[in-house]
Amino acid sequence: MTDSYDAELALFVDGAWSAGEGRDTRPVINPATGDAIAEVPLASTADLDAALVAAERGFKLWRATDANARAAILHRAADLIRARADAIAALMTREQGKPIGEARGEVISSAQMFDWFAEEALRHYGRVLVRPSGQRSIVIQQPVGVVAALSPWNFPVYLMAKKLAPALAAGCAVICKPPEETPGCTSAIMHCLEDAGLPKGVAQLVFGVPDTVSRHLIASPITAKISFTGSVPVGQHLLRLAADGVKRTTMELGGHAPVLIFADCDLEKTLDMVVPQKFRNAGQVCVSPTRFYVEEAIYEDFLAGFAARTAQVPVGDGFDPANRMGPLANIRRPDAIERLVDDAKAKGARTMAGGERFGGSEKNGGFFFRPTLLADVPNEADIMSNEPFGPVAVSRSFKDFDDAIEQANRLPYGLAAFAFTENGRRANLLGDAIEAGMVGINSFAISGADTPFGGVKLSGFGSEGGTEGFDSYCVTKAIHQA
Repeated sequence: MTDSYDAELALFVDGAWSAGEGRDTRPVINPATGDAIAEVPLASTADLDAALVAAERGFKLWRATDANARAAILHRAADLIRARADAIAALMTREQGKPIGEARGEVISSAQMFDWFAEEALRHYGRVLVRPSGQRSIVIQQPVGVVAALSPWNFPVYLMAKKLAPALAAGCAVICKPPEETPGCTSAIMHCLEDAGLPKGVAQLVFGVPDTVSRHLIASPITAKISFTGSVPVGQHLLRLAADGVKRTTMELGGHAPVLIFADCDLEKTLDMVVPQKFRNAGQVCVSPTRFYVEEAIYEDFLAGFAARTAQVPVGDGFDPANRMGPLANIRRPDAIERLVDDAKAKGARTMAGGERFGGSEKNGGFFFRPTLLADVPNEADIMSNEPFGPVAVSRSFKDFDDAIEQANRLPYGLAAFAFTENGRRANLLGDAIEAGMVGINSFAISGADTPFGGVKLSGFGSEGGTEGFDSYCVTKAIHQA
């Protein structure tokens, strides 16, 4: 464990870093202690205007840069991220709270994102259509322009990289607005791009009051696209703002992932998978398995095994390598989780494990909540319709396949869903019947650089990752020549 915090907290605009210098600031809080550890400067209107002008100028330069040169810079950035992974991970754990091993894994995955999209810049082809001799029609894709990339605090480095890497690979300029809760680790990624040789003006980094920043960037005619990861209400608000300018958007919004557990699964193996996955990042994951629907024949065995494993999850400061779950990311989260758990219990849910908040140590409170399993949770409980975004698993039994699908598809969300069965035909049917943008069957491996990541219904639209994620930063043009 370390008490050091070494981060240069500043805005990055047009290739220059600008710290406080008379700007308003906001404290950065260590969620494991509740203590303020730094101050992050908030962008003024003038800062945002400067970022827009720089990005407009940077886009003209970057879109004309050869794809091989763009790819080389992204590869160098990936190498620097790997070389600095331990330092970046330490910043993330200090600011966000997740265990240091998880933080380092996130950093390495971010480097892979830059590498994959560097190569995708070289694989991006158009097509020639069949026409009579002497005529030609071609279809090409060109970079959309200046992108406003708005990313959240739960995976601060990875989700920023997931927007930056494909946008830069496609030839766009970017204005990043990462979360004010995690400025150090996200700034470190921008330092890697700067040191890799990214021309000034191609990428900016601003912090600020979220609504003020998003309104200003979206209203500008310079901004061509908005990429947002966050809650459904905020996404709906941003879509309304984008409508006035008919701005292109990618929206990766909230979910409430169902998990269908069938009696023919390998139960012990399944439990060994689902429990660590549920409490990864303290459940603060948009695709976290949350609503567990278990076939009646194995329901009580499932509850017993899940509860026993949950009670053994060590929780504490993320710098202690013995801990497998850290604090919640901010002071608001324990209150929100506590309200949902109390409401479920009042409506008849059984507490099988956890169920309460606790202090981080004898010296401080911290923002901790014990890993929790609730059984027999009625649909009337708020937690069955509202994503807890925390370390709480809720469970009910189901009778048959149709009942399971009905429960899984009950909500107006459709980001991720999971199922566990050893029946191959059932697995095929599940993949077709579940309403979600991503379905994992006997697996939680649904996110990667080469994989489209996105939802349906209120969980948003568009994809990040894969060729689909690259295409989202491009516009299609047909050129016809007679």
